[in-house]
Amino acid sequence: MSFSISGKTAIVTGAANGVGLAIGRHFVDGGANVMFADMDEAGLSKELGEAVEDEGNVRMFAGDLRQKLTIANLLSATIDAFDQVDILVNASRQVMMSDPLDPEGDNVEKMLQQNLMTSLRLSQAISKRMIKQAEGREEGPVGSIINLSSIAARRTSPEMLAYSVSSAALDQMTRSMAVALASERIRVNAVAFGSVMSASLQGALQANTDFRDDIIDHTPLARIASPGEVSDAVQYLASDASNFVTGQIITVDGGRTLLDPVSAAAH
Repeated sequence: MSFSISGKTAIVTGAANGVGLAIGRHFVDGGANVMFADMDEAGLSKELGEAVEDEGNVRMFAGDLRQKLTIANLLSATIDAFDQVDILVNASRQVMMSDPLDPEGDNVEKMLQQNLMTSLRLSQAISKRMIKQAEGREEGPVGSIINLSSIAARRTSPEMLAYSVSSAALDQMTRSMAVALASERIRVNAVAFGSVMSASLQGALQANTDFRDDIIDHTPLARIASPGEVSDAVQYLASDASNFVTGQIITVDGGRTLLDPVSAAAH
C-alpha cells in the first residue's frame, strides 16, 4: 500500500501554529490539497502568506469552529475550492490548568468544548460529506479522520484535570466514531503525543530551564519530538497504507508512557 496522499483533499484545524501548521505544511509537500483552518486569521495570513492562490493547493479559513455555522462554512469553502474532502485532521486543541477542587476554576467544561466537542461536530459534518461523495462507489476507502490527542489521557496530575479528562474523552470518541463509520468505509484514528517542540513549548522551556531536563529524564528516547514526527504518523493514518487500521490511538511520545506518571507540566 502507498503512503502517498497526493491529490487528496484535507482539512486541518488548529493550523495557524504548532503541530497543526506542521501537519498542513507536510500534507502540502506531499501533494495534497489543504484547507488550513483556525480562528487566528492573522496567524494564518502570517504563516501562509502568498502560498494561498486561487488555483493552488493551499487555502485558509478563519473562524470559531465551536460554532455550528462556522463548521458548515468551512465545509462549503473546502468544497468550493477542491470539490471534495478526503481527510479531516482535528488538530485544534488547547491546554488549560485546573484547580480540581474549585467548581469555578476546574475548566472541565471549557476543555471538553474545545478538545472534544469541536472535533466531534466536525467529524459528524465532514463524514456526511464523505459518505455523499462515495454514493455509487461500492469499493475502496472513502475517508480518514485523525484526531490529535495527548498522553495526558493516561498520565495526569491534579492541575491537569480538565485537559486529561478532555483527552481521554477524545480517545473514546475516536473509538466510538470508528465503529459508527466503519460500514461507510471511513476510518477514525488518533495520534496521542507527548512533548513536541512547538512554539508554546519553546516558550515554556525558556521560562523554566529545568523543564527540558525533566522532560528528557522521563523520556526513554531522551529527547523532545519535532512537529514533523507527529506529521509522519498522521500521514500514515491518512494514507491508504493504513486501510485496515481504525479506532486506534497511536502514541508518539518516545516511550514516555512506559514509565511512571510524571510532572503535570509536560503535555
